[in-house]
Amino acid sequence: MANWVVGNLQNAIDTWNGKLGEIWTLVTQSPTDFKGGQIWDVIVNIHGGVQAIALALLVLFFVVGVMKTCGSFAEVKKPEHALKLFIRFALAKGLVTYGLELLMALFKIVQGLVTTIMNTAGFGGATTTALPNELISAVESCGFFESIPLWAVTLIGGLFVTVLSFVMILSVYGRFFKIYLYTAIAPIPLSTFAGEPSQNVGKSFIKSYAAVCLEGAIIILACIIFSLFASSPPVVDTGAAPVTMVWKYIGELIFNMLVLVGTVKASDRVVREMMGL
Repeated sequence: MANWVVGNLQNAIDTWNGKLGEIWTLVTQSPTDFKGGQIWDVIVNIHGGVQAIALALLVLFFVVGVMKTCGSFAEVKKPEHALKLFIRFALAKGLVTYGLELLMALFKIVQGLVTTIMNTAGFGGATTTALPNELISAVESCGFFESIPLWAVTLIGGLFVTVLSFVMILSVYGRFFKIYLYTAIAPIPLSTFAGEPSQNVGKSFIKSYAAVCLEGAIIILACIIFSLFASSPPVVDTGAAPVTMVWKYIGELIFNMLVLVGTVKASDRVVREMMGL
């Protein structure tokens, strides 16, 4: 029973360590390489298909913009105004045509920021959590009946740790999915730059995409802070009963994990507050 108690808690911590290590891999990975690049190939095909629709909308937004910004046809005939309209249309056409390259350039800039943060902090990977030897020895010294409450405590604690692991990794996967969604549909909001009244849609889109990319920097910062915060593991009260010892250790461990999970889940809100979105 005692070995099972230790094994149950160790399995939950191994799950946490595995998901934490997966976060470092995902945050530093390009969407072009995620899952072998198969998802990216499909997204690029969808982007190309949507691009044809966006080019038609480009003309529509341009015409509507001209009608709303020009009081009469005579204004359009003025060389300076006509040049301004031509430059706007050409820039909007370039954004729609080369929008994928623009989005990837923004992503690479943020990835460079993530790499700089990791190198400056001196972290090449996530810090792993391990069970203290004092705790293992205390549990293994318990008899059968003493192990029954320990079993209940570690079962509840292990369940909490496992759930927190999956909640945390789901937030990171959600960032990748948002990047794919933005990339697939990008030509449509970018086409709104053709008209002055509708250009705010395109500006909001680029800001929102940059915010999604910046979530990776906030997540990696949260992991670094957590690694420093949890560098001193929870203190094991060797003078207490084994059940009390395990309960206190699991409580402090879960609190530390909640700090990281809460920060990772709030990364999108933190970025949007920073960028005023």
